[in-house]
Amino acid sequence: MKNGNSKTILYLDCFSGISGDMFLGAMLDLGLDKEEFLSELTKLPLHDYEVEIKKALKGGITGTDVMVKTHEHHPHRGLKQIYEIIDNSKLKSDVKQKSKEAFYKLAEAEGKVHGKPPEEIHFHEVGAVDSIVDIVGSCILMDMLNPAAVYASPVNVGSGTVNCAHGILPVPAPATIELLKGVPVYAAEESGEFTTPTGALLLTIFVDEFGSMPLGIPEKSGYGLGKAERKSPNVLRAVLLKEYCNTGDIHTNDLEKDKIAILEANIDDMNPELYEEAIESLFQKGALDVFLTPIIMKKTRPGIKITCLCPPDKKQHLAEAMLRETATLGVRELVSDRIKLFREIEEINTPLGNLRVKIAKIGDEIIRTTPEYEDMKCLAKNNKMPLLKAYEIVNQFLAR
Repeated sequence: MKNGNSKTILYLDCFSGISGDMFLGAMLDLGLDKEEFLSELTKLPLHDYEVEIKKALKGGITGTDVMVKTHEHHPHRGLKQIYEIIDNSKLKSDVKQKSKEAFYKLAEAEGKVHGKPPEEIHFHEVGAVDSIVDIVGSCILMDMLNPAAVYASPVNVGSGTVNCAHGILPVPAPATIELLKGVPVYAAEESGEFTTPTGALLLTIFVDEFGSMPLGIPEKSGYGLGKAERKSPNVLRAVLLKEYCNTGDIHTNDLEKDKIAILEANIDDMNPELYEEAIESLFQKGALDVFLTPIIMKKTRPGIKITCLCPPDKKQHLAEAMLRETATLGVRELVSDRIKLFREIEEINTPLGNLRVKIAKIGDEIIRTTPEYEDMKCLAKNNKMPLLKAYEIVNQFLAR
C-alpha cells in the first residue's frame, strides 16, 4: 500500500494484550477487503469451519469481531501435519513460508517448555482448525497490507491463572512467555489472560521494533475485539501511519523510500571455502544482498566482515542463519531508512533475441536500463559470441 512516495507503517497498540482473533479483527477494521480475505482462506484444505465477521461494541469502542466456528475440539496435530495442510494449499508462496515459519517458532517454544525437539511437538489448542485459521489468516492479511515496517507497544500480558489442556497454569502461559522473550511486557491490575500464545506468536513474526508509536502521519485506525468481558476495553488497536519525510529536496519526491535491515558479523577463524555456501544460503532465505569486506581485527589478525541486507521482517530468520552457517558468535543488526530508484523488469526484443532488462527511474525519467546478466550469458552462448561482444551489441541497441 503506497501513498505517492510515502510508505505505510503499521503500529499495534497492545494495551489490552493480543490474540489471534483480535489481530484478525483489527486488520479487517482498517479496511482490508473482507471478501478477498475469505476467498484466500478457502485455499486452505480445511473444512467444517466458518468465519463470522461482524461489527460490534466492546467497552464503548466499535470494532470488528472475528470468530472462527468449528465442531473440531483440540486435535493433537503435529508440526508435520500442519506443514502438509499448508503445503497442500493454493496459498501464495510468501504466505505459505510465513505460516510455516510461525508454526515452527511455536513448536520451538512448546519444545523448550516440554523438553522435546520441535518435530516431536503435538499442538493442543493451537493445532485445532480455528487456531490454524487464525495464524494462516493473519499471514494472509499481512500479505494483503504489505507494510514497510511494523511496530508494537509494550505488551499487556495479564495476570492470574488460565485453564488449558495441561491444567491450570499461571498467566502468561509457559509457551506465551517463551515466545515473548526479548519483548517488553507488563501486567495491568486487572487479572486474566490478556495475551495468548497465538497473539505472542504473531508479534514475534511480524513486529520489527517495540516501543512508543513511531514518527508518522496517522491515516487509519482499526479495533479488533476480544471475547472476554473486562473492566477496560478488551480490544487491539491497529494504526496505519504514512511515513513522515520533512525534506526540502524536491527531487526526493519521485524516489522510493523503505526500511532495510543490515546484519553484520566479523569472522577471523572460518575456512574461506565455506563462504560461498553461506552466501548462497542467505540469498535463498530472502537476503537482498550479501557481501564480504576484508578487515583487520584484534591482534592485527586479518578477518572478513560479512554483511547481509534484507527486509526487516526477515532479519531474525537471517541472523539465525548467519549464526548457524558461519563461525561468528554474534550478529549486529540495524534497521535503516533507504532511498532508492523505482525499478521494474521488462522483457524486450533485441537483435540477439529476447532479453530481460532492469529499468531504473526517478518519477517518469529513466535513469538507466541494465540487461540482466544471466540473460546476457544465454544470448552470448546462443549466438556463439563472447559475452563482451554481446553486451556491446545490446548496449548499442538500448542507446538508440
